[in-house]
Amino acid sequence: MSLEIIYQDNYCLLVTKPNNVLVHHAHHSRNKIDEVSLIQLIENQFGKRYYPIHRLDRKTSGIILLASKREYVASFQALFTNNEIQKIYYGVVRGFSQEHLIIDSPVKGRDALVYKDAETQLKLLDKIILEIPVKPYKSSRYSLVELKPKTGRMHQLRIHMNKVSTPLINDAKYGDKNHDLMYAEQFGWRNLFLHAGSLEFIHPFTNQKLTLKSSFSEDWIQLFQKFSWKNPLK
Repeated sequence: MSLEIIYQDNYCLLVTKPNNVLVHHAHHSRNKIDEVSLIQLIENQFGKRYYPIHRLDRKTSGIILLASKREYVASFQALFTNNEIQKIYYGVVRGFSQEHLIIDSPVKGRDALVYKDAETQLKLLDKIILEIPVKPYKSSRYSLVELKPKTGRMHQLRIHMNKVSTPLINDAKYGDKNHDLMYAEQFGWRNLFLHAGSLEFIHPFTNQKLTLKSSFSEDWIQLFQKFSWKNPLK
């Protein structure tokens, strides 16, 4: 598998993570032999180790930032800690989304015990009614949304979309199985429709302003054509 290179210099690398690929294995993971992680794919492609600055869920696709050396990690991580980096995601959700919405609702941390503040800004980009029945309705409604997380909690966007009753399509944990089944049967689309589309930040070493975009996968391209929706990254 060859990864899309979005940007590369002496300090960092940005690539597109495909759906259903772990960023890296847990230290004692039983899956190390069975599946290749993003870190391993990068090492195979570039012949050297890179260090991830942030995470994407296994099922989420899109742009991810890595440092070329361990000593550069802290400078890039500070961009996230100090809210000096803008992240934009795109999602396809069940139902008609509100046009603009700030979702300010705590989610559980990685320890799954303590709730932490979480905020997501939502913008409706497009919507459609399909004359395809999904229980209990005779037709089905969907929306294309832009999501800007102001915090970076685990599963934040997936939880927040469920919280406002417009869950992401093909989200097995927080979504709607009836709609997911329809997408698989009618279109053959089984991947989670959540994509980290872009990152914007000032490079901590070169002081260059970077606005970087990650290409959509084939499922997304087919969906845009089928639904007559504009690709928001073009």
